[in-house]
Amino acid sequence: MKNSLLWIIAGILLIVAGIFALMNPFAATVAAEQIAAWSFIIGGVMQFGAAFRAEGWGGRIFGLVLAVAYLVLGVGLLFHPLVGIVTLTMMVAVMFLVNGVLKIVLAFSLRGSGLFWVSLISGVVSVALAVMVFGNFLQATLTMLGILLAIELISSGVTMLTLGFFQRKHPEMEALA
Repeated sequence: MKNSLLWIIAGILLIVAGIFALMNPFAATVAAEQIAAWSFIIGGVMQFGAAFRAEGWGGRIFGLVLAVAYLVLGVGLLFHPLVGIVTLTMMVAVMFLVNGVLKIVLAFSLRGSGLFWVSLISGVVSVALAVMVFGNFLQATLTMLGILLAIELISSGVTMLTLGFFQRKHPEMEALA
C-alpha cells in the first residue's frame, strides 16, 4: 500500500474521530485527560530509564526527580480524572491568558510593521478565550478539553489528508513521509 493512501486513510479517521469528539465534548474531555495521564506515566517510566544512563550523580538525581514527578502527576490524573480535568482546564485558561498578554506586548513592539495587527488581534483573541473560560469555568471544565481535542484531531486529519493527496499528485515526493 502506498504511503499516500495510508495518509489519506489516517486523515479520514482523524477527521471522523474529531467529529465524534465534537458530538460529545464531555466524553472527549475525559479521553483527553486520560491521554494526558498515560502520557505522563509513559514519560515518567522512560525518564526513569534515562536517569540511570545519565552521567554523574547530578544528572541521575535530576532524572529520578523528574521521573517521579511525571509518574505522580500521571497516576494522580489517572485515578482522579475529575480533579485532573479541572486542573488541566485551569492550566489551559492560564496559558491562554499569559500567551495573549505576551502577544499583545509583542504587538506594541512591532508597531509600524505588518505584524502589528496580526499579533494584536491574536493576543486579544487569546485573552478573550481566557476570560470566557474563567467566566464560565464549570461549563468550560466539562467541555473545553474535548473541544480542543476535537479541533486538534480535525486539524491533524486535514493535514494528513492534504499530504496524502499531495503525494498522489507528486509521486516523486512519496519519500517525504
